[in-house]
Amino acid sequence: MIPFLVSLFFAFVPVFLMAAFVYWLDRYEKEPLILLGATFFWGAVVAAGAAFVINTVFGIGIYALTGSGDIADQATASLVAPFVEEGLKGFAVLIIFLFFRNEFDSILDGIIYAAIAALGFAATENVLYIYGHGYVDGGWNGLWQLVFIRDVVVAWQHPFFTAFTGIGLAVARMNRNILVKIIAVPTGYGFAVFAHAFHNSFGDLIGGMSGLVLGSLADWSGWFMMAIFIIIIIARERMLMKRQLMGEVASGVISQAQYQRSLSPLTMSTALFTGGFTAVRFYQTCGELAHKKEQLQKLGEEGGNTAIVQTLRNRLLMLSPHIKA
Repeated sequence: MIPFLVSLFFAFVPVFLMAAFVYWLDRYEKEPLILLGATFFWGAVVAAGAAFVINTVFGIGIYALTGSGDIADQATASLVAPFVEEGLKGFAVLIIFLFFRNEFDSILDGIIYAAIAALGFAATENVLYIYGHGYVDGGWNGLWQLVFIRDVVVAWQHPFFTAFTGIGLAVARMNRNILVKIIAVPTGYGFAVFAHAFHNSFGDLIGGMSGLVLGSLADWSGWFMMAIFIIIIIARERMLMKRQLMGEVASGVISQAQYQRSLSPLTMSTALFTGGFTAVRFYQTCGELAHKKEQLQKLGEEGGNTAIVQTLRNRLLMLSPHIKA
């Protein structure tokens, strides 16, 4: 019982911390916590549960055909699991894309939702690895080895893979070109599957400690490039805020000081402490208005964008007098 509880702790608690970091990355327009919670639940329960069943069925089928447990394991890991798991995790982002389009405003949003779904999946998978492959196969030493591997060495693998699906859906969401819309989603999913399959195959093909080192180096190099990409996206979102809120200053909706503060990447992290929930709502609305105005310019009157812009502008007019920048 104790080993299982320890496994549960080290499977979920580090993932919760990583999810909090992903949420923190959303600097200018936070996604609804209830939607992020539902996305995490999908990854942890629906996607992980379905993937376990489907991967197991395919593994049994491959074993029946080949008579080799090693072939069945490797084929499942390299050929089956990437398609199945990335499809199931990505389906959570697709639901947001289809049914909560007003909350899907940018490429960063696609990455955020994808990462949260993937972290939910990773948490459940970590229990299987840390307890099932760690403690059951190797006792306490095996458990701690798997804790290190799952929480440090390969900690960001699932968010990294699924981020490509989120990027593909976000590109489709923010583009009027039908051809781009058609190509972006399968391309993003294809990159997710390729990255996942590469991770599952590369180290084993080389084998031994060399495979572990080179595989880990490849993983971390990919994560580093994704981190650079996210930093660039955040900088672009700041430019979007600067461009779209400038007119709100000229029209008197917000003050110059409030405008400058809305551009700071630290504002959403400190607003609660400096101005309470009213300040949080005000600067969140600034982000929503900027993104919605951008959508209105790029996508036109999609889903009543003009009316939404005016509603957000009225909300800022109501909140602005209570906000000290």
